[in-house]
Amino acid sequence: MRNVISGSIAPKLSAHGAEIPALGYGTMLFPEPERAVELILHALKSGYRHIDTARKYGSERWVGEAIHASGLPRQDVWVTTKVTEENAKADDFARSVDTSLETLGLDHVDLLLIHWPQPNVPLEQTLGALAKAKRDGLARHIGVSNFTISLLDEAMAKCSEPLITNQIEYHAYIRQDRLIAACRKYDLLVTCHAPLARGAMLNDPVIVKIAATHDKTPAQVALRWLVQQPDVVIVPRALEFSEIEENIGIFDFALSDAEMVSIVGLQENNLRIINPEVRRPVWDED
Repeated sequence: MRNVISGSIAPKLSAHGAEIPALGYGTMLFPEPERAVELILHALKSGYRHIDTARKYGSERWVGEAIHASGLPRQDVWVTTKVTEENAKADDFARSVDTSLETLGLDHVDLLLIHWPQPNVPLEQTLGALAKAKRDGLARHIGVSNFTISLLDEAMAKCSEPLITNQIEYHAYIRQDRLIAACRKYDLLVTCHAPLARGAMLNDPVIVKIAATHDKTPAQVALRWLVQQPDVVIVPRALEFSEIEENIGIFDFALSDAEMVSIVGLQENNLRIINPEVRRPVWDED
């Protein structure tokens, strides 16, 4: 894998023929839906070229409207969406993809993910539907989300098309060493959802001190710590124009080796933010 310098603000990361911007705009849980298109459009105007959505989020329509309003060429904007575990059966999966594309107003997405594993449907059936969406040209690339090491091993063995990423919860307050090592074994990118742990670590003295040293905010330091690691993509949400601009302002400075190590120590907090009882797998223990 390699960094690819591009015209957008964020560099791109490569995996199995895909080149994905290392920073995306997450669109989960807009508390003020009437502002959603404005926020996504502002992200695009600020230099984001990667938008992360999902059927479960209810934000696909707003993503499509913002992309069309931006005037950007379709090929310049990377769009990720996901199929929920409720649609894990092959026919349901295909209908969900069709609905996503219709809602987005697009003829394909750049990345289609299995949103959560579904233990009541054989994984090979869901993987078959995922691979078919790629072969049919509905998704340029495919991947998984919230997969543990054992699920990732199974997916890599059974999927007939290459996977490019596992989107997982990863931030400075959770240890994911073994799962990240598994992703790297398969040359998969790690995409981080909840990269700021919903703000949980932003008052941490270690991060606050480093932020002051660089004249940056704690959020910028926490995000920089992630993207400075190999093959890591982040998709933070932001609900204010200022936060959107803050989150993309992480590519003009670097953390020292000592600073990176000091933030690694915060993982001992072992805080998992995204842990829905109805759909979580049995998490790996580090």
